[in-house]
Amino acid sequence: MSVLTRDEAQTRAQFLDVHRYTIDLDLTGGEETFDSRTVIQFTAAAAGDTFVELKPATLRSISLDGQPLDPADLTENRFPLTALTAGTHELRIDAAMRYSRTGEGMHRFTDPTDGETYVYTQLFMEDVQRVFAAFDQPDLKSVFELTVTAPEGWTVLGNGIAEHRGDGRWTLAATPLISTYLVAVAAGPWHSVTTEHAGLPFGIHCRRSLAPYLDSDADEILDITRACFDRFHEKFDEPYPFDSYDQAFVPEFNAGAMENPGLVTFRDEFIYRSAVTDTERQTRGMVIAHEMAHMWFGDLVTLAWWDDIWLNESFAEYMGYQTLAEATRFTDTWVDFGVARKGWGYDADQRPSTHPVAPDPAAVPDTASAMLNFDGISYAKGASALRQLVAWLGEKDFLAGINTHFARHKFANATLADFIDNLASATDRDVHAWADAWLRTTGVDTLTPRVEESDGTWSLTVDHDGTRPHRIAVGAYDHAPDAHPGPDRLVLRDRFEIDVPQNDTVKALSGRRPALVVLNDGDLSYAKIRLDTKSWDTVVRDLSGIPDPLTRAVVWNTARDMVRDGELAPTTYLEAARAHLPHETDLALAQGVLAFADTQIAGRYLAPDDRPAALATLTALCRDLIRRTEDGHNPGLRLVAVRHLINAATQPDTIQDWLTNGTVPGGPELDPELRWRILTRLAVLGATDETAIAAELEQDPSATGQEGAARCRAALPTPEAKATAWHALFNDDSLSNYLFTATAQGFWQPEQTGLVQDYVPRYYPEATRLAARRGPAIAEAAGRYAFPAYAVDTDSLHLGEQALNDTDLIPALRRKLIDQIDDLRRALAVRDTH
Repeated sequence: MSVLTRDEAQTRAQFLDVHRYTIDLDLTGGEETFDSRTVIQFTAAAAGDTFVELKPATLRSISLDGQPLDPADLTENRFPLTALTAGTHELRIDAAMRYSRTGEGMHRFTDPTDGETYVYTQLFMEDVQRVFAAFDQPDLKSVFELTVTAPEGWTVLGNGIAEHRGDGRWTLAATPLISTYLVAVAAGPWHSVTTEHAGLPFGIHCRRSLAPYLDSDADEILDITRACFDRFHEKFDEPYPFDSYDQAFVPEFNAGAMENPGLVTFRDEFIYRSAVTDTERQTRGMVIAHEMAHMWFGDLVTLAWWDDIWLNESFAEYMGYQTLAEATRFTDTWVDFGVARKGWGYDADQRPSTHPVAPDPAAVPDTASAMLNFDGISYAKGASALRQLVAWLGEKDFLAGINTHFARHKFANATLADFIDNLASATDRDVHAWADAWLRTTGVDTLTPRVEESDGTWSLTVDHDGTRPHRIAVGAYDHAPDAHPGPDRLVLRDRFEIDVPQNDTVKALSGRRPALVVLNDGDLSYAKIRLDTKSWDTVVRDLSGIPDPLTRAVVWNTARDMVRDGELAPTTYLEAARAHLPHETDLALAQGVLAFADTQIAGRYLAPDDRPAALATLTALCRDLIRRTEDGHNPGLRLVAVRHLINAATQPDTIQDWLTNGTVPGGPELDPELRWRILTRLAVLGATDETAIAAELEQDPSATGQEGAARCRAALPTPEAKATAWHALFNDDSLSNYLFTATAQGFWQPEQTGLVQDYVPRYYPEATRLAARRGPAIAEAAGRYAFPAYAVDTDSLHLGEQALNDTDLIPALRRKLIDQIDDLRRALAVRDTH
């Protein structure tokens, strides 16, 4: 298919003014296709040629101003419109469109629990063309008016208020001016909880089989929605710009959520069937706040071209964490951001594929390249940059500039230059220089303290490896006088702000040097942090004694970065986790540290011979956490420990007993997530079989049960199981996006590298062909989940490097392989160093 170039989009935006789309969708025609009839009313500024995009199964007819055109003129996804005259025109298209099984376009899903079917759209980037014909680019905003015919018993949701006309016909209120990629429809026998807030209808929706779980969490979801809605109205001068606010939790959704105006779609894993931690509830709340922020930044004001995608995502990421902390009970959101989200940005920014937060427009020449920038830089680094900007600029001036931006560009499009000009109008500071330093550069700065002590004073000099200016806080900590068993408690002596670079100035302070000096205390900037020798010694002994969890997050990130950079032995990180997590009180920190220790250190950074000892350390740590929570005072921490003890099991006896008895001694009782987790681990260890997997699936035939069974079957350590899974992944194109992911997750296991070693060289050519057949969503899943990540050796690295020379790689897979191969190179370097 042809991809849209930036030059083509600019030419077409100058040529056309698109007034209205009238779209009629018929979802009653069977399981494979649906009917799509579109009328587009537009004006051409002058005589000339252009094109409209669509990807039909069958193009039945097309006419311009009442004159029929030849459907055979459709070339790939473009239909030419030639010899247009200046003035108004009407284009009519009648087509049959294919349903998707990959989460792109109009995705169709049949719930294995009850046989009910649901469809929903995901039209991001170029996927609107899979649903209706369009002049598909973000700066050709238009009014959209939709009618949908659905099976009886279904409810239709959309961007505007839906009205049922009878006989399965639904009309959706016309939208204000929005971009093509923001149009949304979701249809099926939804279970809904509705209310009203601020004079608007609010609703939350899920498939019927999840109804009890939605109902149990409805108050929390709606309370967060209302609180964030009200808080945004305190921050923003422009009122919410749409006529309703629905949130639909939909199956097999590729992203976390999508900011469709008036109808936000979320992956329905956010409707929890099993026990979750409070941190996971906080994550759901953050996503709710993130998507709501997009109603203003992204929907009301939209990027002109995809080089400014960071304007959408960085802003929503920052506002999601900040507003949730301000408006709800989740006041420590930035701890989770620091320990779980920020590393995503740091890692992405150190790979060959790194790019500026705001890339040069020439670096995003078309939609295929734009898709590659939905990464840790556009989200986590961008949000970190905005957090630093607020610290430097002040929130009052920041919000004043944002409100000017909304006022000037509402229901229109804007660029980075517009954004920076609007911020600059609210302050005397040089925002343009800040933007050049922070948004137009790549890489991670490193800040290292030099602490000296002399004659009752101590001094701090910050060595700055990098180019960006930073406004950071420095925390100075002493040992508390009251000794107690375990790590010493540390107390804050002083916290002060400095600017980096220091311009040859040394910060001199009275008193003896502190036991611990932490740069970027509060985590308001984006940089790798190092510790001086004495501070490191303090951290080794007393990390869990640091009073503020956000400071502990900064220190844990320091240790994580040092492991990745080969400056700290992976076993030393494990020893620190073993020593300090038994005393940790913050769930986000416990989850983040255990995840890195389990996945990266035990799974990749340590040689296979060292893995059993690492898993034994993690098992002992988790047992300590389980014992500590026997009184029921911290069920979230206990759940985290149980999950990771299962992951780390090297012998089946204990977890098999849990599965047989249906409970962990002292709790929790095993819910579906824990049962499938145990069964997956038993499959890896060769301690279960197809009979047990089938029996578990009969007990839990849900969609997540189907995924659990696929994961378990692929994890069985037999040549037959691996051959079957490989065929399903790379030869049988019937797997949905979620079943593909589950199968891939089960296939590669650190304990099974010998069994699957012959599949490593097969991966690259077969993934290349798969991506070409099934498109970007499956390509991304193949690169992320089906990659042989545990084959950490030079032969695997050389195979990967050679594969990057293949000119048949589609951009989505090439980008994932570049990143995976760089991570493989880093894992080898860590092993060689230690």
